[in-house]
Amino acid sequence: MSPPQVIPPSSTAPGELVLHAKIAGMDCGSCALTIEDGLRQLPGVRRVSVDFTTESLELEGEASRAQVEERLRQLGYRLRGAEEAPAPPSVARTAAHTHGFLAFLLAEPQQRLALAAAFAVLIASGVAAASGAPAVRSLLTLALAATVVLVGAPIFVTGLRALIFSRRVNIDLLMTLAALGALAIGEAGEGATVVVLFTLGEGLERFSAARARESLRSLLDLQPQTATLLERHAAEPGHEHLHAEVVPAAALAPGDLIVVKPGERIAADGFVRSGSSSVDEAAVTGESRPVAKGAGDAVLAGTVNAEGALEVEVTRVAADSTVARIARLIEQARAQRSPAERFIDRFARWYTPAVVVIAVLVVATGVLAWGGPLIAPGGGSGGWLYRGLALLIVACPCALVISIPVTVVSSLTRLARSGVLVKGGEQLDRLAEVHTIAFDKTGTLTRGRPSVIAVQARGCEHEPQRDVDCAGCDDVVALAASVERSSEHPIAHAIMEWARSRGLAHRYPPAKAIVAAAGSGVSGQLGGTAIAVGTEALMSARGSTNGACEFSDFTASARTVMLVARDSAVVGAIGVEDAVREETRAVLTELRRAVPRLHTAMLTGDNPRVAAEVASRIGEVDEVRAQLLPADKLEAIERLRREHGPVAMVGDGINDAPALARADVGIAMGGGACAQAMETADVVLMQDDLQRLPALLRVARRNRVIVKENIALSLVLKLAFLALAIPGLATLWLAVVADVGTTVLVTLNGMRMLRAR
Repeated sequence: MSPPQVIPPSSTAPGELVLHAKIAGMDCGSCALTIEDGLRQLPGVRRVSVDFTTESLELEGEASRAQVEERLRQLGYRLRGAEEAPAPPSVARTAAHTHGFLAFLLAEPQQRLALAAAFAVLIASGVAAASGAPAVRSLLTLALAATVVLVGAPIFVTGLRALIFSRRVNIDLLMTLAALGALAIGEAGEGATVVVLFTLGEGLERFSAARARESLRSLLDLQPQTATLLERHAAEPGHEHLHAEVVPAAALAPGDLIVVKPGERIAADGFVRSGSSSVDEAAVTGESRPVAKGAGDAVLAGTVNAEGALEVEVTRVAADSTVARIARLIEQARAQRSPAERFIDRFARWYTPAVVVIAVLVVATGVLAWGGPLIAPGGGSGGWLYRGLALLIVACPCALVISIPVTVVSSLTRLARSGVLVKGGEQLDRLAEVHTIAFDKTGTLTRGRPSVIAVQARGCEHEPQRDVDCAGCDDVVALAASVERSSEHPIAHAIMEWARSRGLAHRYPPAKAIVAAAGSGVSGQLGGTAIAVGTEALMSARGSTNGACEFSDFTASARTVMLVARDSAVVGAIGVEDAVREETRAVLTELRRAVPRLHTAMLTGDNPRVAAEVASRIGEVDEVRAQLLPADKLEAIERLRREHGPVAMVGDGINDAPALARADVGIAMGGGACAQAMETADVVLMQDDLQRLPALLRVARRNRVIVKENIALSLVLKLAFLALAIPGLATLWLAVVADVGTTVLVTLNGMRMLRAR
């Protein structure tokens, strides 16, 4: 995890700082709200956000780190040190995962005390019931009162701290009032049961939270802590030998050479210098089959080497590796809460005080208006004060607050494990609303690796074809290569690949003063001559139309055609074709099953004939818009939104950046090798694989369903208990069981997303 740090952000006012840190000691979402309210009381704090699922704090303002640490100490929490593990291994990892819930409870002193008290009270109650002696019953009452004080002391202290420093009525304060109230009305047994069950319930909540956090934390565990570094040492003049040394992975720097043995995880992003093997990338990119790797191939940190040893040259430090960026971005994604989460946080802040007021009004109304007893003769739930205490317990908003974040973080983690990176709960929520998907053509619906299929020079009498022995056609390709040499566009790569295969790549020197026209082509100067390669629109804009009519039949064909011009005359044309992905039709069919009433659109800068040909091959596209410049794609996205509602745009993450940003959800392809796409898109498909898309939409929609289930479950059970508590049909211990049970139930329900298919 990232160490706590203070960094000056560009978005804050002069003199302000942002504190990013980890907080130890949170049990549930209510704890996060208590911390937020407490830190807001500090002078100079402008914004504070706490997320319990990732134990993260982000604070903006003029408050110092020392002030933040002191306020957390006052509230009973602390900042986690940079050198600390994310959680105590004996509790969060070993106990929660190896030995289960009972070991988790026994690992904490307060839980051990609660368990011991529960057994002691159970035995003492049996002895008292068997003897029937008043003295024994008095001793039992005294023991129960002592249990309330001993086991409940930490609860009392936490509740008072929240009231004093956060000005917040939290669950600990409510339990304190309920337990002390039970003692006051002579229900020592009820009071002891309340504090014991609540303490054990808090342990169960911490156990569930640890399980949820561990699912996210496991992403960081993919990156090894050590690596075998190879160092060259001169043995004698003209000779050297390699020395292998095990070093911390964090110490690796770009340029270092490491050896990865069969079965080991690769410690850093890099490329293979020597050796060949297959690498299992499933944990990072979701690729289901091992990928063959040889010299020059890129490898990612956290992936597993299979059968052969590899020598890998490091290209990124461990903290900036792909897997580290994934884990970091998922943590940051939790700060982007969905509208439902923001509403629940606001609701919880007035819900608890409102129920406290309702409890007071219920007691006052029952006694003053209906003439009922404040305390029932002989104790029991007949008295209105007892009913009011039961209402205090049900006022806890833990289940409601935790109902959404656990579900969201489980969904984000599940998607990340399958190679889909979603930037936050808000984006995941918007995905569930999408019924329109716009696709870029090149590199998305097609392979993005076009190849030259035909060349024709001006005046040539032969049919346009690729493999032809024609000096004029070769010259056209050589001219195009002179200006396309520095371009990263897929069509430029296709032209350069064909030029190299014909030995034409260096016939002319590289053109100077290169100018790229977005979506149209590229131009430059070659020895005082203007050379342009691009579409008919580019030629018209440059006034290079002389001779263009000779290629009208060529440009009418169902292929992408790049005209080549020297000064004002078109001297040739190059036809390029990009094959449709084999999986595209199946993916679009699957999307229609996943999303009812789905509308699909293809947006491309290609000519209408090529676009129509590709659409006919796919067969599942409702709408095609061709010859679009980047600005035209923005207008197309707006029109789709007006006509069909929220729009998701799928593109390559770089060329389609404006359209991705304008869409409600931007989905970038192939983020495993593209840091820019990972940083800018709302969603990144780590593999260059459309087949992840239907699963992404299904998880988003399923996430929304479970969020609604959890909210409904929390509210229905709260209302049901209110209906039982007011007429005196519910006991205090039953209120605790209902509260804790609801919290655990919605947590487990949310964690089902970790196993979503």
